[in-house]
Amino acid sequence: MSRVYTVSFTGVAVTVQQDLFEVVAGSTKSCRLLAIYLSQSTEVADAQEEGLSILVKSGQTTTGSGGTTPTAIPLEVTDAAAGTTCKVNNTTKATAGTIVTHHADNWNVRVPFQLIFPDNMQMALVGSRRMTVELATTPVDSITMSGTLYLEELG
Repeated sequence: MSRVYTVSFTGVAVTVQQDLFEVVAGSTKSCRLLAIYLSQSTEVADAQEEGLSILVKSGQTTTGSGGTTPTAIPLEVTDAAAGTTCKVNNTTKATAGTIVTHHADNWNVRVPFQLIFPDNMQMALVGSRRMTVELATTPVDSITMSGTLYLEELG
């Protein structure tokens, strides 16, 4: 039995590199990353256009800090609470461990960033493993961002 959850942040002023999302699988459950959506509402003119690096990494053993811990929301209202722990906007990135980059992309902030992983390309986490969606470029100026991550919890 699997369940799908969303984790979101809205209207956050982003001025530094950070872990936009941090996901830690439950100790007895695994989860998969299904999709990532990012947008912004303040860089709306040609002269403000920026290209920002977005990286999906795993293997960190030390959590980041400076962000918040939202509740993962089930898409089906009758589903149980998620066993996965999530954080958003950690301005100190997760570190230590054997960190690998699974996906590297660039986001032109003039258009929304939408990354939907096909079934055979969804990254899985098991047994308390950590994964982050990292903003790896420092914005030129403050960007008001929103984002949603979709994950599936298995078992």
